[in-house]
Amino acid sequence: MLKKQKIPNATLDRLPLYFKYFKQSEDNGIDRVSSREISEALDIDSATIRRDFSYFGELGRKGYGYNVHALVKFFSEQVQGTGMKNVILIGVGNLGSALLNYNFTKIHDKIKIAVAFDIDQDIIGQTINGVEVKDICELESVVQDIQAEVAILTVPGQVGVDLSSKLEALGIKGILNFTPEKLAVSNGVTVHNIDLSVEMQALLFYMKHNN
Repeated sequence: MLKKQKIPNATLDRLPLYFKYFKQSEDNGIDRVSSREISEALDIDSATIRRDFSYFGELGRKGYGYNVHALVKFFSEQVQGTGMKNVILIGVGNLGSALLNYNFTKIHDKIKIAVAFDIDQDIIGQTINGVEVKDICELESVVQDIQAEVAILTVPGQVGVDLSSKLEALGIKGILNFTPEKLAVSNGVTVHNIDLSVEMQALLFYMKHNN
């Protein structure tokens, strides 16, 4: 059971990394790992790992380490929950199509893009990697039908802003935002912004200052 305390955002950001590490370890037939092994694999110092884990109670035992199978289950539930999460994607251009072809079932069997939306009549009706592309006019009925809580926006900036308040009204609780604009949603919606131009600039900055 989680402790009744606020978990730092930096710790939350690392949870998917921990989950991925434990899942890969499980797939490789590894039963238990130490904080030192996790540290070396993820380039996160052992003290930070132990502090992160401390927010969730006793996850390991001194002298034994961490049980891989138990941690896969635990972090799977912390990162995603116990039920299937239906995700919608809006904007089936180059980036949207790439995300459909990737989909998230490759890294988590309880997360999937269930349906995509676009306005282009040449794209509507197509099926990409098993995901049907529907007319954006069907957004309300489809979101309610599949009880989607997560949306991915790969549309022009202002379009994303215009759509975001509607998505909130339809019950969307989280948005992965690939537009460069700030979305028009309340604090009740969690937005994770991914600006690829900023990420590239950050990479170049780190390259310059690490050499």
